[in-house]
Amino acid sequence: MARCEVCGNDYDMSFEVHAQGAVHVFDSFECAIQRMAPICEHCGVRIVGHGVQADRRWFCCAHCAREEGAERIVDRVGIPMQQGA
Repeated sequence: MARCEVCGNDYDMSFEVHAQGAVHVFDSFECAIQRMAPICEHCGVRIVGHGVQADRRWFCCAHCAREEGAERIVDRVGIPMQQGA
């Protein structure tokens, strides 16, 4: 068993995340997200999806990036949706 580095739970189903030369141990995805996910520099939420990067700053979405001055960030690439999709 291994102890979660966030909550301290000693859990038989803990798992390791290897990132940038370090090994992290967690007992849940919730704890892994709490420790590893970046934080949006506009609204402060944890970025669990792809997020948006502008000038080495991370945002949860294009709206937040634009609110902080990013000018060429868009939510979609302009490809029309197919009927019935």
